[in-house]
Amino acid sequence: MSDNQRRDLFYDEAQEELEGVVEKIVFRNEANGYTVLRIQTEEGGDSIACVGNMVNPAVGAHTLFKGKYVTNPRFGKQFAFVSAEEKLPATEEGIRMYLGSGLIKGIGPEMAARIVGTFGKDTLRILDTDLEKLRKIKGIGKKTLEGIKESWSEARGMRDLLLFLQPHGISAAYAVRIYKAYGNGAVEILNGNPYRMAMDIRGIGFQTADAIAAKLKFPPDHVLRVQAAALYILQKAGDDGHVFLPLDILIQKISEELNVPETLAADALDILERDKRVVREVLAGGEDGQKDYIGVYLARFHHCESKTAFYLRRLLNSPRTVVFKNPEETLARETRDLGLALAPAQVKAVLASTRAKALVITGGPGTGKTTIIKAIIKIFASEKAKILLAAPTGRAAKRMAEATGMDARTIHRLLEYSPRSDSFGRNENNPLPCGLLVVDEASMMDAQLFYHLLKALPLGATLALVGDARQLPSVGPGNVLGDIIDSRVLPVAELNEIFRQSAESEIVCNAHLINNGKMPQMEPSPNRLSEFYFISRENPEEAADLIVDLIKNHIPRRFGLDPINEVQLLTPMRKGAAGSERMNGRLQAALNPNAQEVRRGERVFRLHDKVMQIRNNYDKDIFNGDIGRIVYINAGEKTLSVDFDGVIMPYDFDELDELVPAYAISIHKSQGSEYPAVVIPLLMQHYVLLQRNLVYTGVTRGKKLVVLVGEKKALAMAIKNNRASKRNTWLAQRLALSGPDGL
Repeated sequence: MSDNQRRDLFYDEAQEELEGVVEKIVFRNEANGYTVLRIQTEEGGDSIACVGNMVNPAVGAHTLFKGKYVTNPRFGKQFAFVSAEEKLPATEEGIRMYLGSGLIKGIGPEMAARIVGTFGKDTLRILDTDLEKLRKIKGIGKKTLEGIKESWSEARGMRDLLLFLQPHGISAAYAVRIYKAYGNGAVEILNGNPYRMAMDIRGIGFQTADAIAAKLKFPPDHVLRVQAAALYILQKAGDDGHVFLPLDILIQKISEELNVPETLAADALDILERDKRVVREVLAGGEDGQKDYIGVYLARFHHCESKTAFYLRRLLNSPRTVVFKNPEETLARETRDLGLALAPAQVKAVLASTRAKALVITGGPGTGKTTIIKAIIKIFASEKAKILLAAPTGRAAKRMAEATGMDARTIHRLLEYSPRSDSFGRNENNPLPCGLLVVDEASMMDAQLFYHLLKALPLGATLALVGDARQLPSVGPGNVLGDIIDSRVLPVAELNEIFRQSAESEIVCNAHLINNGKMPQMEPSPNRLSEFYFISRENPEEAADLIVDLIKNHIPRRFGLDPINEVQLLTPMRKGAAGSERMNGRLQAALNPNAQEVRRGERVFRLHDKVMQIRNNYDKDIFNGDIGRIVYINAGEKTLSVDFDGVIMPYDFDELDELVPAYAISIHKSQGSEYPAVVIPLLMQHYVLLQRNLVYTGVTRGKKLVVLVGEKKALAMAIKNNRASKRNTWLAQRLALSGPDGL
């Protein structure tokens, strides 16, 4: 059951109540509080299964549940609850069971029996008001008593918080996060400023905090509400790729969102600026006659952008560690040894790396970027330079390692990121040990990641940024590669020549046609199997039906490709008849219908399913976008294992929020990856996202086969639309205008 369904159920007037004693906890997810338990009612009879989110369920706890009876197709009749109000037990037996359930650190069943045997029905009052009396009990020393105090205080704090939140429709899943953030002071903090949740706690947005504030009688024009809305709008802009918003647009958005006067929005921004939560800066108009205007940044975004310009300028103005006496001669010798024949543009790019402190190498598929990387590595290795290779994603790093024969790591791994402290081990005080750093798929780097990379780069190193500037920009805020190219402060080797072997590829040739604003050649080759197809379907449902048939039957039969491992459906959108959400369910049913399965909310995971990691997990060394196959499910131990390209990684069931089915993924998620075959739906239903760089990125993911399914009108619209959404960034201007000593 989703959070929205639970919220609907919370406000359903037909809600029922069920009261009883918790008999058994069947399943518990500590991360979000999702619980399956059985209770025994006063009427007796069989125990009743209850499912929902709750905080600290305990065997023996007398609890009032509110919700509805539902029928689960697998487990039968259950009581799905949206709130669970614990009523502390009144009988000695109930208290003994409650304390002995493991709820309180230091109190097991035997200790619980001793405590209740001494204090009887007065036990819970003693725990609340006079814990020192527990020292009378055999086995409770000073250290044990401290553990009991801490654990009982936490249990009370969680109960108080849940009682505070439940009337506002906030689930126990959020209560767990809130308590971890604020501890026992959570209720006091939220009473004073419920909007802090939206700022401090992942997954709790402005609307949720605003709903609680309204129930707490915060007026619609309260200054805290306006401040929170401003931060929320700036963060949402960051999610859309913007590093800042123009002041007038931001004030207008705040005013419209909250229905408050623009003067209140301006006043709130004044306060946020004084509190150093936002930064306002006058941004100079450009040569196109644009007037100066004020940009408003979240403080961390402004710091990243301005310091990126400083660090990059400082790098450019520092002497080189690796000095070449005769780079032309060295390059000729090393490429001869490698058996590489470089074109003039490639030679120029490699030689630029021996003279410039930083450079950009950009070009489409088949233009020789990988060859240049190999040559740069070889020529620097000849000078005994320490060389590091990195890419933004795990899959891109793996491809880089396979192409070069050297170790390549994700940027996060290279910088020794620690998720526990949310910090990087490599920085200006502990720089990377290298004379050359090559970053592939540089178009995927967002502003914050590039800032941390530059911060850790030694001043004498050479930086080579390699990527395709025509692909989709980073998922995170900023347009790093494009801004650097536009700034003209770095030499840029733009590769346009398609080499003979690549020129024979229909995929490569069509990708370049698309990139140049032309329709691809879609007539099948008469002499051999083609690599590129367009199949017309006007109706989204018919397109979805055809896609399932292509992936399940036609492509495996005609091209000999495995439908799960070697064929990837890439969609412009998540929603719609041919969107990734619906197509994942359809392809799972078609390709893997009867395997052992486990359900996680609305997701179903089956043995042999293709799945994708959607969050960087540095403990597992598995990263956002990595795709694998489920190879093992143990329902008893509540674990499953995923094979990521030969690395078997175990997951507890409560970690399954990090995985999604991956029969269909978005084109954005495919960046940095390649697949033997890709199928891409293009329909007018997707018109909002139909842009040239989207189609170009999707097509360039296919190595052997690309199949487009949909409407030619939609394809033509996408190719014609080269007005990629402009991102509000100022890095190019900062780089162009800043001096050698920074800003």
